[in-house]
Amino acid sequence: MTETAYYILLSLTEPRHGYGIIKHVEQITNDRIRLGSGTIYGTLTKMQRDGIISVYADEKRKKIYEVTDIGKQLMQAEIERLKELHENALKYEGEFL
Repeated sequence: MTETAYYILLSLTEPRHGYGIIKHVEQITNDRIRLGSGTIYGTLTKMQRDGIISVYADEKRKKIYEVTDIGKQLMQAEIERLKELHENALKYEGEFL
């Protein structure tokens, strides 16, 4: 999973529209990641097509997205993968100092 996709899904712990996702990602990454419109909406469209997210509501030209059960399972697997990466990084980081 790309870092962009990971943070988009992480932002959907509650339903949000695209701009809300952009702002949330900026907040939780301390502005390290700034998603552009093309990136976010392209990724949201692909995720929707893949059944990872769905449209929760469609309000005045703003689609509000939420994670599907498949998306939640995918996120759980990704979190486990990242935990393993972190554990191995801690175990071996001294070898690179």
